Amino acid sequence: MRPDIVELDAFYGRLQGQYARRLINLELRKLWPDTTGQRILGLGYPGPFLQLFDEAERRIVMMPATQGAARWPADGANAATLAREDELPFADGSFDRVLLAHALECSPHANRLMREVWRVLADGGLVIALVPNRRGLWCWSEKTPFGYGQPYSAGQLERTLRNHLFAVTDERAALMMPPFRHNLMRRLTVPGERVGLQLLPQLAGLLIIEARKEIYAGTPAVDHVRPSSRRYVPILEGVAANRAHPRDPRPHGGGPHDERSRPNARPPPKFAGLPPHGGAIDETLRPIDRAPAF
Repeated sequence: MRPDIVELDAFYGRLQGQYARRLINLELRKLWPDTTGQRILGLGYPGPFLQLFDEAERRIVMMPATQGAARWPADGANAATLAREDELPFADGSFDRVLLAHALECSPHANRLMREVWRVLADGGLVIALVPNRRGLWCWSEKTPFGYGQPYSAGQLERTLRNHLFAVTDERAALMMPPFRHNLMRRLTVPGERVGLQLLPQLAGLLIIEARKEIYAGTPAVDHVRPSSRRYVPILEGVAANRAHPRDPRPHGGGPHDERSRPNARPPPKFAGLPPHGGAIDETLRPIDRAPAF
């Protein structure tokens, strides 16, 4: 289950969402201090965070069809598209960096999503995954988008990245304060964030992990199925019957290689209870004339 585009827009339009975006962007800028000349792809709902990297050469937002899409950025030419997250409409190695926000934890095809991320990244490209922390409080509140989907622990997220041929390069966290809307909690957000990250970073509400694409290993052994490209052709009953019981193409069935044409050929054995070709199966039991010898 994932939040739709209306819920996401509403959350980041409120004061609580603006505080969350500010705290997350502080950590993102530490990981990517300069993206000049870089091509960045954002998956999920990355708009509030991609605005930070306005110096990049290109920024593309891909929102999944099950979530819905909205125009991004608000001013300027639209750079957002709607597509399947397990079938990204980009060529191999199209981007230098990928940002996952409200994507991995909500995807019903997490393995295929990560396989596509690996494919569209250039050799040595970087990916940042923003995922709710299983030990934090934000994953338990459905009043925020971080309460949807499957939360991860730090170890689970690291294993997921390694299993898809990514080498973890840095780990950070954000959202230490509980997701309360009280004014007092908002005033303590910034100082509480600093103290909490120094003392108990494992209890943060959001995991921020950066990883690099590995190119000296084999392709991930993940079934990459494209459902939209499948074509199911029905088999007619007549064709199925002919395949099950092929007819002899010879007019009389005889020939040098036919068993029936041999002079000393034995007739085929007859089994009790089995009907002739094409007949109905007799389900009644027949007595055995002679018991088997042991």
